[in-house]
Amino acid sequence: MSDLKKSTPAKLPLWVLLAFSSIEKRKHAILLIWVCVFFTLYCLPWANFTSNKIVTSFFVIDDWSWLAMMIPICLWYLLSLRWMDKNNAWG
Repeated sequence: MSDLKKSTPAKLPLWVLLAFSSIEKRKHAILLIWVCVFFTLYCLPWANFTSNKIVTSFFVIDDWSWLAMMIPICLWYLLSLRWMDKNNAWG
């Protein structure tokens, strides 16, 4: 069991626990958020905006469904980080 679960099990909301259940350090949570933001930018359907062969071969997503899912996930992680910071819940 992680230190996060041990330190504040009673006051830690479920949505925060689910976001950072295996993350014990703030630094790792910030890294997770940056990776999520990077993947959100990758999920833009860049191939629809250009006819460049390199862009269309590297950015293979051609619809908006992944982006529609990634934006709420990024917001969830950001709000969870904010809650953790405001409540001094980092171990």
